[in-house]
Amino acid sequence: MDKKGPDKKERLLAALEQGLVMIHLDARRPGVLVPSHLRNEAHLRLNLSYRFDPPDLSVSDWGVRSTLSFSGTRFTVAVPWSALFAIASHVTRDLAWMYPDDMPPELLQQTAVTTQVPTQELVPAPAEARPRTLLREVPGEAKEPDPEGPRDEPPTPRRGHLRLVK
Repeated sequence: MDKKGPDKKERLLAALEQGLVMIHLDARRPGVLVPSHLRNEAHLRLNLSYRFDPPDLSVSDWGVRSTLSFSGTRFTVAVPWSALFAIASHVTRDLAWMYPDDMPPELLQQTAVTTQVPTQELVPAPAEARPRTLLREVPGEAKEPDPEGPRDEPPTPRRGHLRLVK
């Protein structure tokens, strides 16, 4: 087990107690068992939850194992801790824990708006380095405001989409 295994295990178990959790993993790493069409994914996301009533969800010192459904087909997945690089809770709606040392190099290169600091935390780049969105006015027809204020107009009657067949 890698040195972060116990930390990842504790954090995943705590997040599972709260509800639905998404784990982010590199499916190309040794020991990962996923359906064949997902084996070359550098960033694979899997949802785990006790609410799914998984018969075999196990979180051990090795990693995570569970039977999940992929397009209606059940498959037992296995994810060692070394392949898992982020844990996100759907309950808190934010990325709970990230392990940059375990991230695939492609993902680190794609994160151009983040910079890595010596403590291994990812922080946002300064505001001047981020792309800016410019808003502009779109010309259109100018309408005079109604002096009596807005009126509630009755909806136009629509023909029903159901009909009686005898």
